[in-house]
Amino acid sequence: MPEKSALVKSQQAVAQSTAIAVQDAADNLRNLSTITTTAIGVALSQLLATGDPKYSKVIEEAQKVMEKGTEHFASVGAKASKVLKDFKP
Repeated sequence: MPEKSALVKSQQAVAQSTAIAVQDAADNLRNLSTITTTAIGVALSQLLATGDPKYSKVIEEAQKVMEKGTEHFASVGAKASKVLKDFKP
């Protein structure tokens, strides 16, 4: 019986740890979204005001940051899911 209790506790600890990792990745994605949206807004405003094409590059780079952030979030989620799946007895 103590072995089963230890297994249940360890499963709960792993589940909690993976949930925290996914939450952290979601927070990171949310923060990146805020930053990139702001950067895109400022760059678009400057592009419209000045016509300088350098602001198009800023917009492109900000979009790349968001894409990488989304990929990171998906990767963390997939890996967390695999850890949980592989941990089952």
